[in-house]
Amino acid sequence: MGDPVSYTRTGSAAVVRLERPERRNAVDGPTADALLAAVTRFFTDDDARVLVLTGGPQAFCAGADLKAIETLRDRDEGPLGITRLFSPKPTIAAVAGYCVAGGFELALWCDLRIAASDAVFGCFERRFGVPLVDGGTQRLPRVVGMGRALELILLGRPVDAEEALRIGLVNRVVAPGDEVTTALALAEEIAAFPQDTMRADREAALRGFGLPLRDGLALERQLGWSTVATGRAGAARFAKGEGRKGTALPPK
Repeated sequence: MGDPVSYTRTGSAAVVRLERPERRNAVDGPTADALLAAVTRFFTDDDARVLVLTGGPQAFCAGADLKAIETLRDRDEGPLGITRLFSPKPTIAAVAGYCVAGGFELALWCDLRIAASDAVFGCFERRFGVPLVDGGTQRLPRVVGMGRALELILLGRPVDAEEALRIGLVNRVVAPGDEVTTALALAEEIAAFPQDTMRADREAALRGFGLPLRDGLALERQLGWSTVATGRAGAARFAKGEGRKGTALPPK
C-alpha cells in the first residue's frame, strides 16, 4: 500500500490526488492526516499558485471511510483534514466518478469544480445517518442557493454532471479523462494574473459572502486598497499600449 495522498507539481499548479482506489478514495484517519499535510505544503509552496484536488477515474472521493469511521476525529481543520481551513490561494476540484458524502464536501471546499461527464454528486451519507460536518451545510447553499441545497441535503439524491452544470454546482463538464488537464489549463490562466490583486478580490468575495453589505464593502476596501500599487502599475502598462482590446498582458 502506498501513500493515501500524493503531491506533485505541474507548471504553476500543485496537484493533490487521493490514492485509495480500492476504497473509492474514501478518507480514513491516516488519509485525513496526509491530506492536511499535502494542502499545508501547497499553502507554503510559493511557486504553486493554484491547487488542483482530484481522485481517480472511478471516484473523486466517496467520503468518510465508514469501515474505519473510528479513525476520524473532530479536528479543528475538519474531520476530513482540510474542510475548515481557508486557502490563501485558488483551488480547483477535478472530479470524475463518484463525488459523494464527504467527498462532495471536499469538492465544495474548492473554488471551482470541473466535472467529467460521468461524475455523480450527492449527500449519500443521508442514508446512513452520518451528518454533514465538513462544510456541506454551509458551502452548498452558497454555491447553488438555499432551495436547491436543502433539496440535496434532505433527499440525499444523486446529481449527474449535466444537472450539476445546470444548477451551478460545477463550472464545466468535460469528457472523462479530461478533468485534470482542463483544471490545469484553468490554473495556468489564473497563475498568469497579478497574484496579489487576484487573491485580494477572491478573499473579499469569499469572506464577504453573507456579511451585511456595509461590512462586505469595508472588507473589499481594505483588501483591494492594500494592492493599489499593483493596480496603478497595471494601469500604467495599459496606458503605454499593453493589453488593448482584451489581449493578455505579458506576466510581470
